[in-house]
Order: sequence, then C-alpha cells, then structure tokens
Amino acid sequence: MYQQIRFADKGRSAFFATIKKRIEDYFIQNNISRHANAEMIFKTVLFLGGFIASYLLLLLGNFSTPIMLLLAVSIGVLGALIGFNICHDAIHGSYSSNFYVNKALSMVFNIIGANPYVWSISHNIVHHTYTNIAGHDEDIEIAPGLIRLSTEDKLTPIQRYQHLYAFLLYGLASVSWVFRKDFKKFFQEKIGNHKNRHPKMEYFNLFFYKGIYYLLFIGLPLWLMPISFGGWLAGFLLMHLAQGLVLGLVFQLAHVVEGTAFPLPNEEGNIEEAWAEHQLRTTANFARNSRLANFLCGGLNMQIEHHLFPKICHVHYRAISDIVQQTAREFNFPYIENETFLSALRSHYRMLRKLGAEEWQAKSRLSKGANLSAHT
Repeated sequence: MYQQIRFADKGRSAFFATIKKRIEDYFIQNNISRHANAEMIFKTVLFLGGFIASYLLLLLGNFSTPIMLLLAVSIGVLGALIGFNICHDAIHGSYSSNFYVNKALSMVFNIIGANPYVWSISHNIVHHTYTNIAGHDEDIEIAPGLIRLSTEDKLTPIQRYQHLYAFLLYGLASVSWVFRKDFKKFFQEKIGNHKNRHPKMEYFNLFFYKGIYYLLFIGLPLWLMPISFGGWLAGFLLMHLAQGLVLGLVFQLAHVVEGTAFPLPNEEGNIEEAWAEHQLRTTANFARNSRLANFLCGGLNMQIEHHLFPKICHVHYRAISDIVQQTAREFNFPYIENETFLSALRSHYRMLRKLGAEEWQAKSRLSKGANLSAHT
C-alpha cells in the first residue's frame, strides 16, 4: 500500500524563490530563450542522422560480421544519446516553446524502444517529485531482488555480488524496457503515488508503436539481412547492451553515489524538508566542466539543475549551474558533485558494494554474535 507523500515547507521556500528569480534574471539580462538554440538543433540533426544512417547501413549494407556488430553498437549508443539529448527534453516540454514540436520529438522515443507516455508518468511526475524515496521512486528499483540501491530494500544473498554484475544488468535493462517494462508500468494500478488512468488513445499508441519497433528491429532485419536467427540475436543483444549500459550509467551516477540521501517520510507521510532542498540532497552532478560530457549527456550530468528546472532546455544548464551552486551555498544547502565521470563511476561502485557486500558482511557478523551469545 502506498503512503501519500507531502513535503513540509518549514520556511525553506525562500531558497527556491531566490534561485527562480536569479535564473529568470539570467535569461532576461542575456536576452536568450530557455529553449533550444543552434547547438541543440545541431545535436538533434547529428544524433538522429547518425542513428538513421547506422540503421540503414546495417540493414542494407551487407558488410562483414565485425562491421555489422560495430554498427549495432553504434545504433545502441546513438539511441541512448537521442534519449538523453532530444526525447528527454521534448517530453519535459523544454525543447521548444511549441507544444507540437515537443510532441513530435517525444514520439521519437518509440524508435529507441520506449513509450513516451509511460516515461512522462514514471519520470516527469513520479521520479522528479519523489526522488530517491523507496517505494515511490521506481528509478531506484531496477531489478528488485538482484540490485539493491536503497537501505530500505530487503537484502538478499546474491546482492553480495551486485558490484560485480550490476553493470551487465544495466545493459539488459534496455531489453526489458522494450519487451516488458512499459507494458508492466502501463497496466499496473499505480506508478509510485500516481494512480494510472490512461486515455484510450494511449492503449492504441502503446501497442502500435511497439509493433513498429518490433518490425524495424526484428522483422525487417530477419527478412532483408543475409544472417541467421542467431546472428540477428547477437546483434540485437549487443545493440541493447550498448544502449542500456549508457542509459543506466548516466542515470545511476546522478542519484546513487556517495553523499546523496534516501529520505523516508514520517508516520504522517511528511518529508521534513522543502521539495527544492530534497532535490539538492538526493541528486548529484558529474563532469560539470567537461565539454564532452555536456555535449553527450543531454544535461543529465547536471541533474541538480535539471531537477530544479526541468522546463529549461539542457543546453543552458552549464551556464546556470554556477548560479545554482552559489545560491545553495548561501542557504547552507548541499551541492553534490563529482568532478569527472570516472570519479562518479567509482563512487557508484562503492555504493553498490556498501549496499550489497558490506551490509551482508555486517549482517553476518551480527548474526554470528547473536548465536554466540545464545550459546553462552
């Protein structure tokens, strides 16, 4: 049974009011739009064009096996980059001020195997509101029983080794997304605190666009390409391992690293902090000063700015991040960040060990101590 969550203000709304005013002033003073700019349009053409070119070359090119496998990896990686850089902003409504432009670009999400409507609920509504709250934020429930990302989750024996196999499961999560995840979330009663009541058109969209995806990536390759079923399966899995690993790593490095909090509501269902402060405590940036990370990650390496201002296109996050950091420090709030991708990756790895192997060892020591006491 889900508990209704409320955020207690406790007089802390002054932080969000201040930061909103400063960000508004930044855009007004510089006379720039909050939405896409030339860089964003360039990335859109580059990633979509690369994805389409890789797909057509793989489907029609009749290359050697190594080249075909390389093209499969390219499709997977570019699919993840399209998700980060184009669809994520479009579904948030931050790519353009025009509703129809956002709607059209959000539909591209279907071509990488994911349903934009389900994502808008699970990510925009649930994850952005209840970030890192166990039982509500399903982004920290990747593979229950196999991967433990919260101290509130039950600890199972196999999770002693999750730091060894978690990254493989991140890759396989993309396959699950295509065949299982969207259907499960669509038909379950609730996603977090959100009760599912879907428009009739979304039932059609779910099955129709999944069918289009299956045609493009299963039907046509098996029909047109001179490969066996085993060859197709190897390429399909490799494509999804690449896509899933890129997606999984970027999202996990933003919320499951050292320093981020996993708060719980009190008995009345209150989180004892304002929503904006909650976002600062549960979210982390990485590689904020890296041009390459900013270009590839679609602003998801600056999740603090994204969670506070999801309606601003990600190409502006680096510019406003100094304002956010300075304001957080003025209010004595945390601003969690890892300077590089590798430092964030190491931090995530240590969290996997802590929540798995280390807690299992601690539990075993307590159990042995209790048994020893019982026999003395």
